[in-house]
Amino acid sequence: MKTKLTSLEKSWILYDIGNSAFILLVSTILPIYFNYLADLGGLSDVEYLAYWGYAMSISTLVVAVIGPVFGTIADIKNYKKKLFAFSMLIGVISCALLGIASTWLLFLVIFVIAKIGYSVSLIFYDAMLTDITTDEKMDAVSSQGYAWGYIGSCVPFALCLVLVLGGSSFGISMTAAMTATFFIISGWWLVMSLPILKQYRQIHYVEKHNHILSQSLGRLWETLKSTKNDKRIFYFLIAFFFYIDGVYTIIEMATAYGQALGLDSNGLLIALLMTQVVAFPCSLTFGRLSKKYDNKTLITICIIAYTGIALFALVMSTQLHFWILAFVVGMFQGGIQALSRSYFAKIIPADKSGEYFGIMDICGKGASFLGTTIISVASQLFNSVNVGVGMLAVIFVLGLYFFRKSASIHA
Repeated sequence: MKTKLTSLEKSWILYDIGNSAFILLVSTILPIYFNYLADLGGLSDVEYLAYWGYAMSISTLVVAVIGPVFGTIADIKNYKKKLFAFSMLIGVISCALLGIASTWLLFLVIFVIAKIGYSVSLIFYDAMLTDITTDEKMDAVSSQGYAWGYIGSCVPFALCLVLVLGGSSFGISMTAAMTATFFIISGWWLVMSLPILKQYRQIHYVEKHNHILSQSLGRLWETLKSTKNDKRIFYFLIAFFFYIDGVYTIIEMATAYGQALGLDSNGLLIALLMTQVVAFPCSLTFGRLSKKYDNKTLITICIIAYTGIALFALVMSTQLHFWILAFVVGMFQGGIQALSRSYFAKIIPADKSGEYFGIMDICGKGASFLGTTIISVASQLFNSVNVGVGMLAVIFVLGLYFFRKSASIHA
């Protein structure tokens, strides 16, 4: 099998490196800074975790509504790159503007907009996979995207970490350090987006008609109806709804979870940086394993591992526990995301990749409001964040059940 990356495949991977810096910021430094603003605003620890979770839920719920429509429009000839650029710029600009927020509420509003731009851009980005590589290389290229995204995002993150943790030694305030951090991350994200904007050409598409919106909504409706008849796709989407929901929730809520447990901020940040470093070789390993083993088997292993991670959260109480959790998450998070993306790309029509990935987003990032809401509500109901995170094990088990049903169906 040919494994050398083409120039187009490399440019596609670079966007993973760019946007991963933003999501690393979201899962590490951002909750800590929000906690700082929340303290200034008089919020309790439980309120802080709950409001952060609700912000995540709102952003992903919006994406769940608009994602499939924009994804379907993106399948029209020459539209995918335009919509990708638009949503990416919304995310980049909003990320830079986070530095102007002086209250926790304004910060959350800008963050929700940035998160929507980021998430919508990934619908178009994932849909590009069918245009930039072949079916034979899809697992490997998808895995390399996540792998290099993990390690590449550490470059600007390390600089930001120095500013945030050591800025006071140089007379830099927390607010000034965070403002610089937001500009660094947004600049990195933008620069890494330029190669794919220059090189990408839409190969698979549908022709444009006079009424774009009505045409797209009609196609989306027909696809939704036909999806119910394709049991392999249908069961996979249900499975993806559950298990990837749990994966994204753990990524997005990890730092907030540690903060709510009262763990040391510096230790949390370094542990999550370790997660990125561990994820790099492990993601590449899953890409290599996909050449030897069926990706259905590999995805199953990842789901089982995440079930164990959620159950471990029930007893987590120390910094060492968090480090163990971060290490194990790093082992599997790249593999489960990359192989799920390529598995889905292989079983859908290439000329409808935008609308199918838009539908997938409902069941993935767009559906992660369920996990964050479970944690937020359970934390307030039982006054225990451990119980909230531990309950994610249920959705992993459901995801495993439906994925095996999909995997048992042959094309």
